[in-house]
Order: sequence, then structure tokens, then C-alpha cells
Amino acid sequence: MKLHTTNYTNTLIEVAEDCPVDHAQIPPEKKEKTLASLQYEKLIKSPYQYTSDDIIFECYAIKNDISESEREEARKQFFSKGQACLRSSPLAKRYGFGFHHNEEGKLAMFPVESENYQKFLHDPSVNKTKAMRSKRK
Repeated sequence: MKLHTTNYTNTLIEVAEDCPVDHAQIPPEKKEKTLASLQYEKLIKSPYQYTSDDIIFECYAIKNDISESEREEARKQFFSKGQACLRSSPLAKRYGFGFHHNEEGKLAMFPVESENYQKFLHDPSVNKTKAMRSKRK
């Protein structure tokens, strides 16, 4: 079975062109955890600990109540089809966070107004790709 990946290396996923904020915002708390809040919690606590695949699958597993014992098989099934990468994350589209993937493919999240985000944005050795727009042109 061929497995697909959402991982990048040495890449900054920039905030979407139509992101409505110029300073990052923490996703609001709701009764049920949203995808944005799950991703935020994972990434804010553990910069450069996870790959994009790790984050995307872990959030999927939590939302779908997949037990620890089922996760290995569920992950294979999940990545047997192509999945949306973090370019479609609400953190980059709506809340003003960019994602930097290092040489090992591990990622960290940075507010658009931060010095680190600006450093990666202007570093010619870092690949750049924009988060997906929320609205079509």
C-alpha cells in the first residue's frame, strides 16, 4: 500500500493572503475542541517535535476517538489516501500563524508578527508556500 505524506522540509508555510488578522490570535475555546485548537495545543507545547503527518493524524485520531491500540493501523489507512496538508489549517488561514518545517521535517508554529516568522520569510535558503485562501478570487 502506497502511503502519502503532508510533510515538508526546510519550508515556511506562510499565512494565507486573505487571512483577516495581522497579529496571530489563539483559537477561541469551544465546548468541543476544534481542529484549530487541537493543532494549536500540540504545536505551542512542542515546537519541532512533530512532523506535519504526526499533527494531522493525531488531530484526526482525537476527533474520531481512535484508541491508542488502533492508531498504527488507522494511520496506515488514513495516509493510504492523499490528505490536506497544513496549508489548509485554520491556524494559517484564519488565525495568523505560519509553520516552519526544519531540515528533518519537524515543524514549529510562529505568529505572523513575530521576529522568527519574518526571519524565515526573508531567508532565501528557506522554501516558501502560502496557506490556502479562504475565498476564491
